Parts: sequence; structure tokens; C-alpha cells
Amino acid sequence: MAATRHEIGFDSEQLRQARELVLRYGWNATAYQIINPGIELWFSPICEAVVGFVRAHNTLVVAGAPVCAPERLADVATEFEQAARRDGKSVCYFGAEARLEALYRGAATHSMVLLGAQPTWRPPNWLKIVSRRASLRAQFNRARNKLVSVGEWPSSQAAGHPALQACLQEWLATRGLPTMHFLVEPQTLERLADRRVFVAELKGQVVGFLVASPVPRRNGWLIEQIIRGHGAPNGTAELMIDAAVRAIAEEESEYMTLGLSPLSRRAALSQEENPLWLRWLLSWARAHGRRFYNFDGLDAFKTKFQPEQWEPVFAIFNEPHFSPAALYAIAEAFTRGSPIKAVAGALLKAAQTEVGWFAERFRITGEQNK
Repeated sequence: MAATRHEIGFDSEQLRQARELVLRYGWNATAYQIINPGIELWFSPICEAVVGFVRAHNTLVVAGAPVCAPERLADVATEFEQAARRDGKSVCYFGAEARLEALYRGAATHSMVLLGAQPTWRPPNWLKIVSRRASLRAQFNRARNKLVSVGEWPSSQAAGHPALQACLQEWLATRGLPTMHFLVEPQTLERLADRRVFVAELKGQVVGFLVASPVPRRNGWLIEQIIRGHGAPNGTAELMIDAAVRAIAEEESEYMTLGLSPLSRRAALSQEENPLWLRWLLSWARAHGRRFYNFDGLDAFKTKFQPEQWEPVFAIFNEPHFSPAALYAIAEAFTRGSPIKAVAGALLKAAQTEVGWFAERFRITGEQNK
């Protein structure tokens, strides 16, 4: 029997079971991402529940929160943490939202830090929002005037498509850091069941694509990836978002988010609650880390779509104090190895790029002086 849309990319019983639980109970914006490559799955032996996590620096770093019925959240979290302790591990929930935050707010057993905020919209309000933003419509028109068109591809067509893979590799080559994983895993094109893919084309050539993942219990979607290739004109990313949200709105979805904006100050909570050492470190990263990650640029990009709400996003550690070890574990979850080596590799890559740029400039200047 040919694979259906809902079977694409699910080649193990564990993945199929996790998907079913996510579609039944997934509330966190990141819930569907637990099926991404590289994430381990833990299933509760006493109720319907799954936790997606990675192992990093003696810590199990959880993708968001346990996926289960809301009334079982406390029990499942306790059960998972007890299993981790028997294995000599701590637990850090990265990307936790309001439900888990309410559970552990003020608890002496857990510590909590504010990571940033994620912007959200009600898709039925999208056209009204766009109508008030002339600068946003100008970006759409800029791409359209260059003959960019955006259409939705069925999962069966998009899964592993060579043009999308080539576009992804072009985009990855422009990143300041080595390829990141965990909740920013780029390799999603083999697991597209339930996801939606919107593709930007210019004269028949793929120049970008967008992947949206379901947030089932909120009747909504997380725009998980926005990929632009070398040939994508300005406004392509904005046009893809517009096409996706319009399509989502037509199906009466109630929720859409562009995901976490790290270090964003737009949530209605203060980062003053974070430990002093962490506030200093994150402020330094925001001010000096633009070579690797443009926090302010990402925040500004999401803000121009006029979010209706900014939801705070947290990291919650099952220890009384949030330690540098917990932060290191989070970084290791994303780099799949030593974060220090990842940064060192990025610095070397940047230095090689600049040397090449200066050499090319020197060569051109020399030819002009002949």
C-alpha cells in the first residue's frame, strides 16, 4: 500500500506513537518538534505521555514540556525526573511555556530563567494586520515584482525534494555557527507528515521554503523554518509567511507563532528575575554575538508583523539554582557536542572568509593599478 500523507517519514513504532500523542495532547508550540531527528523519546509506563529530550552534560534537556493531558502534567514531569535521577541525570525543560511555568513558579525544588518571548497571532486577524502595515505590503510587492510566487507543496512532493535540499544547503552555508540541532533542527524534510510546506519559486526555480508544524491543542501552527536560497529577492521570506498564514486562516486555525525570539524583552516579564551572572552573560551575547546570531535582527523581523501577543518562554531546571552547568547543557543540546569547539570553529570560518575577502580586494586593486 502506498504511504499516505500522514505516514511520510515515520519509519519506527516509537515515532508513530509519539506522533499520535502529540496530535492528541500537543499544546506547547514546540510539541511536534519532538519527532525531529536526534531527539530521544521517553514514554510514561502509567499514562499516555511522551517526553522528547537530548542528553547533554549530565542533563536531559527536554524539548518544551511533557506531552500529555493537562491534568497529568505534574505527575508525568515528576515521573520523568525520577527516572532521570535514577540514571544520575538532571532535567532542564527548554522552551517551557505557561503551563509548566505555572507548575513550578516559586517552587523551591526548581529554578527558572526567562529565555525570551515568542510572538503569536490569531490567523483570522491576519488580513486586518497586514492592511495596516504599508511597509509590510511593500516587502510582499518587492518579491512579487521580481516574479516570486509562493505555493503549498504536498508532503509527498516536498519530502526529500532535491531542489528544497539544495536551497537548504545554500542557507546553511551562510550561517555564522556550524549547523545547529535540537529545536532548530534543519533536517525536517524527511519527516513532513502533518507539516505544511510553502515553496517560493522564481522563474520555475526554488529560492526558498517555509515549514509549518501543528500545535494541535491550540488549533494552530508553529512556523518552524524559513529558508532562503542565494537567488531569493528581498521580501521572499515575508511573502512566504503571508501565504502560509492566509492558508492557515482559511482553515479556521486560532493560533500561529514564529517561535522563540531569544533574549527578546517584549514579554510582560522582566529578565531581572534571572541570576545576575546569567543577565550579564546574555547581555554580552546580545551586544557582541552578532557574528554568530543576530538576536536584535531576529526580534525586529518578527516584530514588523505586528504580533498580537508576546508569550514568555522559559528554561526550567530541576535544581534549586540555575547553574552555569545547566546553561552549558542547553548549549550542548543545540551543538551536539562542545559549544566551545563550535564557537572556535565559527571564529576560524569567519577568519578564513575575511582573509579571502581581503585577498580578493588586494587582487582587484592590483589589477586596477597595472
